[in-house]
Order: sequence, then C-alpha cells, then structure tokens
Amino acid sequence: MNGALVIDKPSGPSSHDVVARVRRALAVKRVGHTGTLDPMATGVLPLLLGQATRLARFFAASEKAYDTRIRLGLATDTFDATGEPAPQAGRVPGGSAMPDEAAIANALAPFRGVIQQAPPAFSAKWIGGVRAYDLARRQAPVEPAPVSVTVHALDLLGVDGTAVDVRVVCSAGFYVRSLAHDLGVSLGCGAHLESIRRTRSGPFTLDQAVPLATVEAEGFGAAARLISIESLLPEVPSLTLSERGARRAAHGNAVMASDVAGPIPDAPFTRLFDGRGALIAIAEPGIGVLHPVVVLR
Repeated sequence: MNGALVIDKPSGPSSHDVVARVRRALAVKRVGHTGTLDPMATGVLPLLLGQATRLARFFAASEKAYDTRIRLGLATDTFDATGEPAPQAGRVPGGSAMPDEAAIANALAPFRGVIQQAPPAFSAKWIGGVRAYDLARRQAPVEPAPVSVTVHALDLLGVDGTAVDVRVVCSAGFYVRSLAHDLGVSLGCGAHLESIRRTRSGPFTLDQAVPLATVEAEGFGAAARLISIESLLPEVPSLTLSERGARRAAHGNAVMASDVAGPIPDAPFTRLFDGRGALIAIAEPGIGVLHPVVVLR
C-alpha cells in the first residue's frame, strides 16, 4: 500500500487526527501528510502511505490554493473565527460604514507578489525553542518574526456586507489567517478569517479528493483510491535502469551512466525505474553518475 491518498478534510479534526483516522481505517502503519491544515479548514489534504512517506520532502514547498471568507469588523487573537475578540480590535473609527468593494480591492493590492508576512501568534512557529501557540496560551508576549512568502494570485471574488470572499494562490509558509488580520489592519476595521477551503496542494486537487468519512466507511477498500507511487512527481525526469543498475540503486549505491537507458538529465533530481516500471529511487546527479538520495525498494 504505497502511494498518495487525497483527503477532502472536514472542518474540526486536525491534520494529525486525519492521519490517525486513515491509519486505522486502512490498517496501515506508515501515513503522513505533506502540509498541515488548521482544524477549522476544509479541503485538500494529501496523505502519503507506505514507502511514499519517504517522498514528503519533495512536496513540502508545494504551491497552495485556497478559497476563503474574511469577516470585516472584528479581529481575534487567533486571526480566525475560533479565537476571542482581540483587545485592540475595533470598527472603523467614528462608527463609519464598512469599507466598500473598491476600498477592499485597493487594500488587497500590496499583498500580491513577494511580501514579508508575520505568522499568527497562535501558530506552530518556533520562538526560542517553544511553539508560538504554547507561548500565546500562557499569555506570554508573542511576536513571530516576519518571513518572506509569495502570493502568486489574490482575487477578490465578492463582497457581501462584511463578508469578503477571496481566492489565494501562494507559496508554502503563507498564512491566510495573517492575510485576513493584516487586511483588517490596513482597512482600519479589524478582520478575521471566517472560513477557508484548500482547493489545491501542489499537484493534488479537489477533483482527486475523497471525503474522510468515505475512507472510513470503505476501510481497506479505500486502498483502491491510492495514486500509485510511480505516478507521483511527474515533473521530475525519469530513467529506466538496467538490471545491474536497479540492484545498485535498491542498495543506495551510485548508478553509472552505463546502467541507464538514455542520457542523465540536467535536473536536480531524477526518478529511477526498473525494467518492470517500478520506482526504485530518487537520485541526484554527480559526475557521470546518479546518487540515490531516497530509496524506495
């Protein structure tokens, strides 16, 4: 049982909870995710099973896409609907009306491209060896340092009263909660993230996702929904190995040019397959050789 299973995560359980429930449903020990979703979030949560868990590093920096709803008029300590009203939160000074759609569109503009973003206080960021959310729960001062993130697309889908619907395509490490909070600061009215649905994580989309409840109902039968390990990372070039090359790669030994069918690709990594089409390893290039960095057989 080696491959990827894309879960349509429901609101409520943490990503760790989903991993545990899938592990029980399919009776498989090795299950991991490729990037967490907050408990309130729904949508695409790719899981790697069996030998495929060794490929997690290649998905960690994947681009993400979200459909979100931001609620204007109130900031919270967690930057989302699960938190408590923040003491500094307030409506537009003087009780004036909420910003109109044009003002919101203008306020969103600076959040596109490469930006510096401070993660929420309630996040898994490490601060002095302690998780930020642990410090926040102790009511200790928490100021996670800003980090560089990229917003590839930020589209205003609509405004309905104080509800602002936004579609985001961003790099790994981007916090949509921080976007909601920072938008409220920019507009002067406070804001928090009301709902969020991840529609894509790297190559995995909602079209491939199956509800967690369906996987639990199907049990071991849900294994038929796996995306094979051989189908993963299609953007990484591949080579077929000779019998000798397959043996060497399976033991983590360097593969010579004479052991592959075709020239060694000019790429950071190459997928190595045996003559039967099984993925043996992921390798990085050397001088005239390929060095396996992840062995799968």
